Amino acid sequence: MTDTPKEHTLNPVGRRTVLLAGGATAAALAVGAAAQDTPTATGPSTAPVAAAAVCTLTKELTEGPYYLDGQYVRSDISEDKTGIPLNLTLTVVDDDTCVPLKSALVEIWHSDALGEYSGFVGENGHDEPDNGTFLRGGVLTGSNGVAKITTIYPGWYRGRCVHIHIKVHTNVTLTPDGSFTGGEELHTGQLFFSETITAKVARLSQYAVNTVPRTTLAQDSIYDEGGAASGLLTLTPLGSTASSGYAGTLTLGVEQG
Repeated sequence: MTDTPKEHTLNPVGRRTVLLAGGATAAALAVGAAAQDTPTATGPSTAPVAAAAVCTLTKELTEGPYYLDGQYVRSDISEDKTGIPLNLTLTVVDDDTCVPLKSALVEIWHSDALGEYSGFVGENGHDEPDNGTFLRGGVLTGSNGVAKITTIYPGWYRGRCVHIHIKVHTNVTLTPDGSFTGGEELHTGQLFFSETITAKVARLSQYAVNTVPRTTLAQDSIYDEGGAASGLLTLTPLGSTASSGYAGTLTLGVEQG
């Protein structure tokens, strides 16, 4: 289940660049807070980055081998999967103006605690039910560019560190079955996790049953040690222990047109 060089060839890195919130001084990014309507993310939509955040250019990353078209537009993709909570707050902005991008579909997919992807269960050596939809889906951003998605902390599979795949689409059409079609794909990338936090999560009972050797962030063939500029999430504990879960935030900007 490794993203092999062959798979990179099939899913080449795009020529577009994206912006991600960094930590020095540069263009100011003002992201307001506003309520979002269904099928956008629900709940308070306070942007995760303050007005003085920094925009940093970074490359796109490979789609990988496990993408499936036509997934649901929904704010909670966890279904009944075992794992600790992960509450994502992802803010999309225009790379030229840093203005939040409204009604962009932020779509993610990732493995479960056993390192298995829906639609491909068994490729990491585990036997479990496969409905083709767990841990897949996305939401439309609100007027403040924010997409909130509830999921679980991902597991790992052989040859890759813990990560989440992400796409940003614009001008999609929502379908009666709860999915989407059409539109323009503006960004394909991956989200990454602190090795310190992942090491804690890996010791929890839900994840320790995954006996496949774990590739660390430093050993990964895709992550390039670029911090937030390469998709590294800011993680905040939801409680006093790792089992309580985490909130993950990141601001990224896309090049339109």
